[in-house]
Amino acid sequence: MMSEERSLNFIEHIIEEDLKNGYSKSELCFRFPPEPNGYLHIGHASSICLNFGLGIKYNAPVNLRFDDTNPAKEEQEFVDAIKRDISWLGYTWANECYASDYFQQLYDWAVQFIKDGMAYVDSQSSEEIATQKGTPNTPGTASPFRNRSVEENLELFEKMKNGEVEEGAHVLRAKIDMASSNMLMRDPVMYRVLNKHHHRTGTDWKIFPMYDWTHGESDYIEQVSHSFCTLEFLPHRELYDWFLDQVYDKNKLRPKQREFARRNLSHTVVSKRKLLKLVQEGVVTGWDDPRMPTIAGLRRRGYTPDSIRNFADSIGVGKRENLIDVSHLEFNVREDLNKKASRVMVVLDPVKLVITNYPEGETEWLETENNPEDETAGMRKIPFSKELYIERDDFLEEANRKFFRLTLGKEVRLKSAYIVKGESVVKDVEGNITEIHCTYDPDSKSGSGTEASLRKVKGTLHWVSIKDALPVEVRMYDRLFTEASPDTQKDKDFMEFVNPNSLEVITGYAEPSLKEINEGDHFQFQRLGYFVVDRDSTSENKVFNRTVPLRDSWAKLTE
Repeated sequence: MMSEERSLNFIEHIIEEDLKNGYSKSELCFRFPPEPNGYLHIGHASSICLNFGLGIKYNAPVNLRFDDTNPAKEEQEFVDAIKRDISWLGYTWANECYASDYFQQLYDWAVQFIKDGMAYVDSQSSEEIATQKGTPNTPGTASPFRNRSVEENLELFEKMKNGEVEEGAHVLRAKIDMASSNMLMRDPVMYRVLNKHHHRTGTDWKIFPMYDWTHGESDYIEQVSHSFCTLEFLPHRELYDWFLDQVYDKNKLRPKQREFARRNLSHTVVSKRKLLKLVQEGVVTGWDDPRMPTIAGLRRRGYTPDSIRNFADSIGVGKRENLIDVSHLEFNVREDLNKKASRVMVVLDPVKLVITNYPEGETEWLETENNPEDETAGMRKIPFSKELYIERDDFLEEANRKFFRLTLGKEVRLKSAYIVKGESVVKDVEGNITEIHCTYDPDSKSGSGTEASLRKVKGTLHWVSIKDALPVEVRMYDRLFTEASPDTQKDKDFMEFVNPNSLEVITGYAEPSLKEINEGDHFQFQRLGYFVVDRDSTSENKVFNRTVPLRDSWAKLTE
């Protein structure tokens, strides 16, 4: 029992304490409350995994609630993308809710606030309100409109609701405490006027509730037991509770807000405003560009749901913010794809290898395994012939004893084929190698069981038969930013750290088995990395995105 207790994170301890102190398991209810003003990113993925994971652990419902209170920035496209991302991660919500579902109830409560002397219409500008709120070290001063009569407040609020006033002319504020040490308690704004079309309510409403007023009351309406937020909402908890105090019925469950720390990811940004800037300025092709930290971008890059869930689980939840190196996320996808991805041979920087003693015009079909990590993956046939492509950096004309690839006078094995020996090279007028000539040992065929086939050589190379090679488009993605924390550098714009080499598009040459592939299929290009079929692929042009290299190439650069 003690070991189980120690394995709980602090959020699970909160829930366990509540269960000991009167909550019943049937009362547990969680929620994930995104604002539909952009695509979800890796930070949201951690929150999704936390809330839905708690739902699974406690067999409790988890609501998906869209915080759709700002029609100026929210769109149906984002609602659809969010639902798609959560489903792709493997989670199912109990109820699909919208803050806009509660607009009438929130309005009715606000009217009651006015009648009870707990809210008033303020006709100051936003700048004037900010000034009279004071500073963290000096108390605020009362608005000149703070003591408007109930009748005048009700009349003005009705005009606001009906769209009879200009945007910015009035706001509704809660009447709390202008001297509070928590500036959020200094008469916070509850409603503002927005003459904008809402993606669900159209033009029915001209006033829209603020986040702090909406969030806790929505939790209360849905009877959410635990409302988990990131640390920046810790100062908001006092206001969350104050608003609940005004509407709480003791016969109903009262939600509680608790906070956990963000897990920021290195070499990227997750601010929706900054991600939008990358899209608008053409640094990336869209929200699902494979360099973006959005769930849609990670999916297109080739990340799997399991890899993201395992990543979220491995970093856990904490009370202090920290920067997680992106290599940790990459480790998780490598671990997952190593078990699942079929191995194929693709040459990305080709040089011709001619086997001078191999029969002219002959094609031999060799057997090779699809995935040594998966016994059920089976075998496939690959064509072998006199002329092959190998990687240019797999050959050196002169090499030291630590070079275990092909060189003159030394032997290597061609994967699933034969042992070959470098004999000579052909060069162009500029001295560049255009052909490597070698000989092969016909008795050394892999898997044949001959004495020659069992001979040990130190290097094994991947290759592709030239006459059977399939040209493919390969997008070599790298980290979007050169700095680990691009948006925390003093006096510098995060855009200054955009990696100019984050994408290289090349033509590779693949074995012919890759003619029949589908969008989203995962492969390990042997000795090169993990790749996924992009949606831009056609029957004539196969397109692959590199998910990750086989090893962390950045680690070497920072050593």
